[in-house]
Amino acid sequence: MNVHFIAIGGSAMHNLAIALSRKGTTVTGSDDEIFEPSRTRLEKQGILPEKIGWEAERISTKIDAVILGMHAREDNPELLRAKELNIPIYSYPEYLYEQSKNKIRVVIGGSHGKTTITSMLLHVVNELKMQVDYMVGAQLEGYDCMVQLSDDAPIMILEGDEYLSSPIDRRPKFHLYHANIAILSGIAWDHINVFPTFENYVEQFETFCSLIEPNGTLIYNVEDPEVNKLGEKFASSINTIAYKTPQYSVIENGTRLFFDTKTYDLNIFGGHNLQNLMGAMRLGEAIGIDPHVFFESVQSFTGAGKRLQKVVEKDTFILFKDFAHSPSKLKATTKAVKEQFKDRHVVACMELHTFSSLKKEFLPHYKDAMAMADTAIVYFSPEVVKHKKLEPITKEMVAEGFGGNVTVMTETSEILDFIHSKNWNNSALLMMSSGNFDGIDYDALGKELLATL
Repeated sequence: MNVHFIAIGGSAMHNLAIALSRKGTTVTGSDDEIFEPSRTRLEKQGILPEKIGWEAERISTKIDAVILGMHAREDNPELLRAKELNIPIYSYPEYLYEQSKNKIRVVIGGSHGKTTITSMLLHVVNELKMQVDYMVGAQLEGYDCMVQLSDDAPIMILEGDEYLSSPIDRRPKFHLYHANIAILSGIAWDHINVFPTFENYVEQFETFCSLIEPNGTLIYNVEDPEVNKLGEKFASSINTIAYKTPQYSVIENGTRLFFDTKTYDLNIFGGHNLQNLMGAMRLGEAIGIDPHVFFESVQSFTGAGKRLQKVVEKDTFILFKDFAHSPSKLKATTKAVKEQFKDRHVVACMELHTFSSLKKEFLPHYKDAMAMADTAIVYFSPEVVKHKKLEPITKEMVAEGFGGNVTVMTETSEILDFIHSKNWNNSALLMMSSGNFDGIDYDALGKELLATL
């Protein structure tokens, strides 16, 4: 097989390209820009494009399939040539389905918690030395490629993103996987540039459930109102299994979980993480893992990358970084840190960075999202708003949206000045963003703060 990737440098695309190359497929690719770490990973695998840019001449009848990335445009010259030559064109999720259509497909869906649930399940599967294929949307510690494809693994674990599949395929990615076993962790309006109303957004999850294979299983979070409605709606047509936050208590280095007369001491903390854990356990059960074996195996799990990831820690101070950016994620993450460190002063800093979060119409959804923090800072860059061609927003709009309990900053230097001016004894600092506050090096910041204690 010869497979060509249009927009090979994307975070998901380059992982699939590497996985296919390792499987023995001849892989070529192109892109108009390739950043790190994609560049180094592709180069190491020997599949980094020799030249940057799009060239129709790259496409010939020798190519068996083209995989089209979301970053490419509909008028891409390589895409047009592939159409002329009638070469099969796949989106990223379509090709993953082709590679897993004879396997049991376990699909993790939901507005939040997907990467954490996937990480937990993979951790246990690896501990038990089960053979599975997988695709994860984020980089996890201990993996050099987030896609694994083989001919003999009976199970494929897929993180199910609801975003669009490709420039010429406007279906949400997770619609294309046709799950045998699915989970929905929660529904909180996201991607408002694509799904203009909450009702339209919820509809995508209903479609996802309707595409679960006959005799398939839906595992659903009964504590999320919208997910619970779907669980009840599909109970008559497929197998449905509800889960919810378990009983637990806070211990010094994590959480004590109570389940079926037994206790398990875990390295993770926060009600939302324990809720995710129960979902992951039910997924494990659906592929043959006993719940108690699951919990014993997950005790060594320390968390998913950039999800409440510890940067530095000392007796009286801890710094976390987290990917949280939507209202529901901010609320859950801030609450988790305050619950775990209830006697410390918790400072939560978040960056409005995504298209949705920077729209003035969306700001009211953030009301009280950081209310559990003792001090809350919200940062946004007017330049990023301009770059995304959005209507300008003001500090006052942002403060009002969050309920007035936040300090709003628009310069990275303001945040750093604030952080460096504070005494961090008996404190916890939480940095939340899908970006990096336009240039803050968390590791360097952590070392600087430790030096002051």
